[in-house]
Amino acid sequence: MKLVVNGEPREVAAASVEEALAALGFEDATVATALNGEFVARRLRAQAALAEGDRLEVLAPRQGG
Repeated sequence: MKLVVNGEPREVAAASVEEALAALGFEDATVATALNGEFVARRLRAQAALAEGDRLEVLAPRQGG
């Protein structure tokens, strides 16, 4: 399915946010996620269904000051 991931069009074989993270190589990473501008908590990623054209943001925490 075609998604927009971090602003870039991507073809991702996934039905949920959790599956998309695994397909994109983020399965073991500590990241925050948003689907169509709405925060998706880690515990809800498996239930957060994806649809063609959805926008997925994957953000990694930064350190420093």
